[in-house]
Amino acid sequence: MSLHSTAAQLATLAEGETERHASISPFMTGGGALVILLLLLWITTRFNRDR
Repeated sequence: MSLHSTAAQLATLAEGETERHASISPFMTGGGALVILLLLLWITTRFNRDR
């Protein structure tokens, strides 16, 4: 298998993945990540108080 044919197959696979998983909203993914990061920030600042 040549490098060119491997790259072509990977490109085809990558294009097909976006169509099959179109139900996953990027806004929901980003919003969920933001909520998790804010929760981790709150936990870190809550327990990292100077004594």
